[in-house]
Amino acid sequence: MGNPQWQRQLTEGLAGMGIRLETQQQQRLLDFLALLNKWNRAYNLTAVREPAEMVSRQLLDSLSIAPFITTDHLLDVGAGGGLPGIPLAITFPDRRFTLLDSNSKKTRFLTQSVLELGLDNVEVFHGRAEQYQPDRQFAQISSRAFTALENLVTWCGHLLADDGQFLAMKGQFPDDEVAALSAPWQVQSSIPLQVPGTTGDRHLLLVGRNR
Repeated sequence: MGNPQWQRQLTEGLAGMGIRLETQQQQRLLDFLALLNKWNRAYNLTAVREPAEMVSRQLLDSLSIAPFITTDHLLDVGAGGGLPGIPLAITFPDRRFTLLDSNSKKTRFLTQSVLELGLDNVEVFHGRAEQYQPDRQFAQISSRAFTALENLVTWCGHLLADDGQFLAMKGQFPDDEVAALSAPWQVQSSIPLQVPGTTGDRHLLLVGRNR
C-alpha cells in the first residue's frame, strides 16, 4: 500500500534537510498526505493538486521550519489543511500543537486527521484568532499562507507572550509587508529556507515586539 514515489521523495527530502525520523513517523506523514489529497477534492484545503509536488510543497516545506521550533507548545494560526502544524506534530511527538482556523470545513478535516493518525499531542480549535482566548499565551506562533504581517500581529498579538515570536512562512521576501509593520513589532530575523524539490524563494520571518 502507499505511494512509492511519495515514499522516495520523502526519504530523499528528509535526508537532504538533515531530518531523521523513525519509519513510523515517515509513514504517518505519508498517511496524512493521503488524507489531505483525498479530502482536498471536496474541501479545497490546498491549492497544490499535482501529486508529484505534494511531498515537497506540503510535507518538506512544513518541516523546513523544524529547526526553529523551540517551544514545548506551538500555536499554528490559519492552520487550514494542517500545514505546517500536523507534519511538525508528527515530527515532535513530545511537544504540543494547537491548530486554529475559522473555516469549519478545514477544522473538521483537521479533527478527523488527528483522530485517524492518533496524534494525541494536537488540539484543534474552530474560531477566529481575534476571539480566541486560551488559558495562557504562546512563546511561538506559526503561520503559513495565512495573512499579511500587519494582520498577523493585529489579530494574534494578544496570543503571543511578551518575549515570544511569530514564525511567519513566506515565499519571496515581503518588503511591502515588512515596511507596513507597525510599532512595537519588528522582523527580528529573516531566514532563507531550502526545500528539496521546490523552486522559488522561501523565507521564515521571525517577528516579535521591539524591546
